[in-house]
Amino acid sequence: MQQPVLAPPAPPMPPGARFTIVNGGESPNAIYQARVAQRKELGDQLERLNDARQDLSNRLADPDLAKADKAGIEGRIATMDARIAEVDKQIANADAQVAQAAGVPGAIVEPPPIERNGPPEEVFVLGGLFIVVVLLPISLAYARRIWRRSAAVVSSLPQEVMDRLTRLDQAVDAIAVEVERIGEGQRFMTRVLAEKPVGAAALGAAPEPRSRNAAVEEREPR
Repeated sequence: MQQPVLAPPAPPMPPGARFTIVNGGESPNAIYQARVAQRKELGDQLERLNDARQDLSNRLADPDLAKADKAGIEGRIATMDARIAEVDKQIANADAQVAQAAGVPGAIVEPPPIERNGPPEEVFVLGGLFIVVVLLPISLAYARRIWRRSAAVVSSLPQEVMDRLTRLDQAVDAIAVEVERIGEGQRFMTRVLAEKPVGAAALGAAPEPRSRNAAVEEREPR
């Protein structure tokens, strides 16, 4: 199968080339826009060349790279440096052409202002003022009224319920006091039981009580 013949790459544009606008004529604004587009394209080309050269430099730093591959990469880097230098010159020339085209009257045309399709800005300003001046005080007054009503409902509890709550509070306090007393008693008994063996050991063992018969025998004369 015969492969298609690829077209040779286009040669770089020589410095000082003249632009020809096909559809819009050579108006100052059209020439200016064309030169700005050329400057942008040259900048993109320079960025791509720098990225490609950086990739080649990273490959060249590989310690496992063969000598033949190293020589080829060095040659490609040299070619890439020449192309980068050529594009730099074209960019400098394009910058000069853009500056020259911008100095022609009518070259730079300000874009028309964006027309708003919605309501004017005054509507939003007046709406904000209406919310702050009218709706905000009404909302605060309504919230204050609800708060007062809830407080009145809480304060209007029956007296019987209040008395029951009071008695319940007193009963809880009494239970707490009794529980504290029981705890104190238990702690006292525990301390006494813990100290009793120590006291008995210090005083020594008590003498055994004698029987009644032994006492009578001691009283009778022999």
